[in-house]
Amino acid sequence: MNVSMTAKLERWIGKKVKEGRYQTASEVVREAVRLLAEREERRELELARLRSEIEVGLEDIRKGRLTALDMKQIKAEARKELASRKLKKVG
Repeated sequence: MNVSMTAKLERWIGKKVKEGRYQTASEVVREAVRLLAEREERRELELARLRSEIEVGLEDIRKGRLTALDMKQIKAEARKELASRKLKKVG
C-alpha cells in the first residue's frame, strides 16, 4: 500500500522516528491508524449507547411515564452539584 502525505506530516513522522520512540515511519503510521481505529470504535459504542438511551426515553413516552419539568428545581440541583464539585476540587 502506498500512502501520500503532506510535507508537514512527513516531517512530523520523521521527527518521531528521530526521537527514538519508533524505529521506522511505518511504525508511526501503524500507531496512528490504530489510535484512529480505537477512537472510531469508541465513538460507535457511544452512539449505540446514546441511541439505546433515547429508545428507553421514547418507550417511557409511549407508555405515559412522564413528569412535568420544573426548571427552577433542575437549575437548583445543577447549581448544588456544581458547588459540590468545586468543593471537592478545593478539598
